[in-house]
Amino acid sequence: MTRLFDVLIASVMLLLVFPLGIAIAVVLRFTGERQVFYRQQRVGKDGRPLGVFKFVTMRKGSEAIGTRDVTIKDDPRVLPVGRFLRKTKLNELPQLLNILLGDMSLVGPRPQTPSNFAYFPPHAQDIICRMRPGLTGIGSVVFRNEESIVAASGKPLDQVLREDIYPHKGELEIWYYRHRSLATYFGLICVTAWSVLFPDSTLYRRLWKTLPPPPADLLSGEHAGDANYGSFGAGL
Repeated sequence: MTRLFDVLIASVMLLLVFPLGIAIAVVLRFTGERQVFYRQQRVGKDGRPLGVFKFVTMRKGSEAIGTRDVTIKDDPRVLPVGRFLRKTKLNELPQLLNILLGDMSLVGPRPQTPSNFAYFPPHAQDIICRMRPGLTGIGSVVFRNEESIVAASGKPLDQVLREDIYPHKGELEIWYYRHRSLATYFGLICVTAWSVLFPDSTLYRRLWKTLPPPPADLLSGEHAGDANYGSFGAGL
């Protein structure tokens, strides 16, 4: 049933955002790296490779330098226009094409690069691979401000991803797998739209009281408020 809604909603969204997409394409063509789109390899349903469409937001060759396919706060590889696109999540709009092609759903676990997918615990990897990746999902809602969370942790990047962020993301995706329904599907679409307008909203926490709580390390530190539940942001 959700596949029908995926096609209907993605088709309408593509028509509505087409003028905006053209404007973004023109700006990208004449700024930065003069590229508009790129296709990044991610892990899809059943563990199959998935080519995810995106608007370009980073300099050429970024995946081979620095923190590679992990973006950190104030990452120097991000282009000026790309910074705005990433903040507003407009860089993800081309993934509406992935949805129409059947590679993705509007709602599901965000598709990860192979190296990031490896941070999930094995039991979470198994559950995540049973679902179509999503344009939005409970993990991306809770971790909208992931770059700020990493910066506030005080831990090395690899450590905070492996010990804190991805284990909790995995538990959130397992929660979604166990609570999949049309109500949750439409609820996450609405919460995502709401949270784009109100980034500090914790509406999702009030709607779904059975969400797994975050590990203590994600709530500690000077910027603990950047981690939702007390206010992780929400994202597309």
